[in-house]
Amino acid sequence: MAKQGYHHGNLRQALVDACLKLIEDKGPQGFTLSEAAKEAGVTPAAVYRHFQGRDDLIAEAARQGFEIFGDLMEHAFNGGKPSSLAAFEATGRAYLAFARRFPGHYVAMFESGVNLLGHPDLARAADRARATLEAAASRLSEHLPPGRRPPAAMFAAHVQAMSHGVVELYTRGNPGARAPFAAEDLLETGIGIYLRGLGLLPPDR
Repeated sequence: MAKQGYHHGNLRQALVDACLKLIEDKGPQGFTLSEAAKEAGVTPAAVYRHFQGRDDLIAEAARQGFEIFGDLMEHAFNGGKPSSLAAFEATGRAYLAFARRFPGHYVAMFESGVNLLGHPDLARAADRARATLEAAASRLSEHLPPGRRPPAAMFAAHVQAMSHGVVELYTRGNPGARAPFAAEDLLETGIGIYLRGLGLLPPDR
């Protein structure tokens, strides 16, 4: 029997919430649309009033995640204040905080294989989040000589890859594993090595 209290306006979100819970429990490929409907307390037929299929449902979960992620990145960057370095480091810490606080969204965004090109709203949300990371990278490296300055998109991608690796190894991927250092410390020192290599930090930092 369907849960009582759902109206046309919030059934869509109830299905997204169910999707996120199932992603956390079983992974993005580990559940069916029928299971999502059951978790939300509705019939499978009701899902198709809002989503074309399971991938469409996961795409909406990812879109909402990117909206939250984008807001968090913008807040952390804070327009490059109080300094470009502090703002850049804040975005790295915010990345880890997001992965911890929103694991279902994180997996839907980065590990579900959802096609951004097939979902324009999702692509726009992802682009906004990526633009903030690139702005932080650009602001930090703007005084480097052009020949030593990496493209902002590459700079941001390097740091995102490092952040994702720390998340997978020490934050989400194996909760029982003992990390040699706190995830924040691993990321901060890794970014520090990267920035020193570019000449953006003094050697003795």
